[in-house]
Amino acid sequence: MPAYVIRGGAAGRERLRILGRVVQPTTRVLLERAGVRAGLSCLDVGCGGGDATFELAQMVGPTGRVVGLDMDATKIELARREATQRQLEHVAFHVADAAEDRGGEFDVVFSRFVLTHLPDPLATLTHMVRRLRPGGLAIVEDIDFRGHFCHPDNWAFRRYVELYIETVRRRGADANIGPRLPSLLRAAGCDGVAVQVVQPAGLTGEVKLIAAITMENIADAVLAEQLATHAEIDRLVDELHAIAADDQTLISLPRIVQAWGRRDATDLR
Repeated sequence: MPAYVIRGGAAGRERLRILGRVVQPTTRVLLERAGVRAGLSCLDVGCGGGDATFELAQMVGPTGRVVGLDMDATKIELARREATQRQLEHVAFHVADAAEDRGGEFDVVFSRFVLTHLPDPLATLTHMVRRLRPGGLAIVEDIDFRGHFCHPDNWAFRRYVELYIETVRRRGADANIGPRLPSLLRAAGCDGVAVQVVQPAGLTGEVKLIAAITMENIADAVLAEQLATHAEIDRLVDELHAIAADDQTLISLPRIVQAWGRRDATDLR
């Protein structure tokens, strides 16, 4: 049974498009602070439909290059179409995973909201770091789902958080991986590791939709794990959409930990 609990394909792409718009400002600040600049070569691992890939492409400009990798062929095809529409000749997308070691090809490797779905995140992160040139920059951001909040308290929101964390746990992954990122980077061969924490939230807007559409997109996995019935999931989705529409309710994303470091120039692994 696959570890990834969220629907893929075109339906999953639409959720990622909304999520990408919500986190774009905080991801942009992360990339700037970590040192992404014009002319660099970048690898985006688990790129989905390419939202972060396109952000990297804008930052490195036509003198740089960006490659996006994902295992979801549908999302990769959608990303390729969008790159063509945007006339981005310095961007390429491939159906692949990070385990393909090809030596140090890149100045930057980046991954967002991917390690949380993996049974062995250190192995994947180590492969990512090996794709860097010595001294190259590894940047990761991922969730701590325990930090997800809603105010006033809401029964459906609490149940959604419980179901998400337990479903991911049963698939052998970690919905609360965020605080582990600095130690994972060090174990993967990075030094000079830095970290910051961000958490988008709002009374209105797309940030409030993420809980409801994520509940919709984990329904298949929740049912497969026999953690809830179709009827309960339908009730949860309806209630989550209701509180999203209520401008008296404050809803956040999960807490997001952002970490970065450079490949040890003496690391010959």
